[in-house]
Amino acid sequence: MLEKIKWLGHASFVIEGSKRVYLDPWKLRYTKPADLILVTHSHYDHLSLEDIGKIRRPDTWVVGPADVTSQVGGRVKTVRPMDRTEVDGVRIETIPAYNPAKPFHPREKGWVGFVVEMDGMRYYQPGDTDLIEEMKHLKNIDVAVFPVGGKYTMDWKEAAEAARLIRPKYAIPMHWGEIVGSRKDAERFVKALKGTGIEGVILEQL
Repeated sequence: MLEKIKWLGHASFVIEGSKRVYLDPWKLRYTKPADLILVTHSHYDHLSLEDIGKIRRPDTWVVGPADVTSQVGGRVKTVRPMDRTEVDGVRIETIPAYNPAKPFHPREKGWVGFVVEMDGMRYYQPGDTDLIEEMKHLKNIDVAVFPVGGKYTMDWKEAAEAARLIRPKYAIPMHWGEIVGSRKDAERFVKALKGTGIEGVILEQL
């Protein structure tokens, strides 16, 4: 189940199945061509035009909020929180991503996390967010990734609480090792899920 998702560092992932889907590509070393590129918001460590250029083909779709797609141009799909759509055969749902009590990611920006449904699997990448009430609506998630670095997003304790709320089969820490967060935060997150029925897994960077 986990063999299809690869961590590319920080908040960047690629899911490889019937389509190759990148999420928040940044500082890429792995650059196989993309079918879809999903970008949660316009901060530099999530929206990198340079990295998008490394993996984008003429027929590649880029999906994101308006402040992302307006910068990218070309073949784009603009989404808002709580949208449901299908792009190139991949089903996509958006969940709000924001900080309720911090200034870094205001709810008013309309930034998002993504649920990607492909080949019978559901993956959740929440973007830069804290634990928020909208997460309780997420159902039947196979693999979820959670920011654990703190400061700009939830820390490992809050991430573990979010995982217990959503109850994916697998929970992967992200948003560590660059800018904020350490491997220790990732390890604490995984340890906090012991005995919950959720398997916490640290992926090694590709």
